[in-house]
Amino acid sequence: MIIQSTRVYICSTLSKAQIEIEDGVIKGIYPYGTKEVDKDYGDLRIVPGFYDVHTHGYHGYDTTAGGKDGLKKWLKDLPLEGVCGVLPTTLTQSHDTLKKAVAEVKEVSKENPEGAEILGIHFEGPYLDVKYKGAQPEEYIVKGTVEEFKEYQEACDNMIKIITLAPEHDENFELTKYCASTGVCVSLGHTDTDYETALMAIANGAKGFTHTYNGMTPLGHRANGAVGAAFRFHSTFAEAICDGNHSTLAALNIFFREKQNYAVMITDSLMCKGYPVGSVFDFGGQDVEIYPDGSAHITTGKKQLAGSTLKVNEGIKILVEKALVPFEQAIDAASLNPMRYLNMDDHKGKIETGYDADIVVLNDDYSVVQTYCKGKAQL
Repeated sequence: MIIQSTRVYICSTLSKAQIEIEDGVIKGIYPYGTKEVDKDYGDLRIVPGFYDVHTHGYHGYDTTAGGKDGLKKWLKDLPLEGVCGVLPTTLTQSHDTLKKAVAEVKEVSKENPEGAEILGIHFEGPYLDVKYKGAQPEEYIVKGTVEEFKEYQEACDNMIKIITLAPEHDENFELTKYCASTGVCVSLGHTDTDYETALMAIANGAKGFTHTYNGMTPLGHRANGAVGAAFRFHSTFAEAICDGNHSTLAALNIFFREKQNYAVMITDSLMCKGYPVGSVFDFGGQDVEIYPDGSAHITTGKKQLAGSTLKVNEGIKILVEKALVPFEQAIDAASLNPMRYLNMDDHKGKIETGYDADIVVLNDDYSVVQTYCKGKAQL
């Protein structure tokens, strides 16, 4: 199959080109009009497929609560926002609940369901800090051990690719060092760490930061905190929820100026995503409600921000049109950078010969015209 457009995102530019796809892989890229095409997209933008490495659920499904049918529906619907790959993300819960949840993701993955590909699991909690727990249930927060983490990995055949933890509670950075030695990306988050402890965590193998700005010590000019560490150590990856609610547009602009090609766009979306404003859902034993701006808040107490209902294509639009982030940076943050983070950028994240044919066709308003997951049209 050959598709073409006058605006194909290759080599960080929008160029006139054709893409030849064979057996789910990009076989070749040619000058526009070289060969007879199966689909001509005119001047629509063709960009690499998107990957969401931190997202809890959609349409009533939550990774930790489980439900195979819900997960399959989620995967099938993700291409509607241009997503070709995902890391279903857990929430802090009991040991048995988490073992069951990660095992279920493994089982669904082995069935090779329709839609977006399960690239692994993001294990967010329970090894967090209580002060910066956010919407994570405090009663299940525990100190992490290598032995317990091995149990979780055994339950899912080593599908955990990212773990969020608070480094100040990882004694001698033992879990950090173990995860790094086994190829698991350690991401600092929900943490009361100071700058110096974050530095030591990175020196011992930590690779990134979870939803930067949120759930961590802020940047001060005398106490630099986790945010300061994320900005100072340029070769660490850092997530950002790009909905304009979790961080201001100015903060997002600053984040992208600092992190550049180490910025990773995430949705941190909850099970209430896909439902109308005012809908209320159970999130780890707490009720959350969708607000008019698309954010999700706990319904009791201080009505704390709990997560988002963001779609990736909408996040890219916010970055480019409101936060004034360059188009190529926004696209890379949703495609190439997550794959660099996961060490999958040798076959995913670019429109390039030999890469998986994960491709998105966008309207100028950033709505999705078509998504190809490994060359298969989804819409």
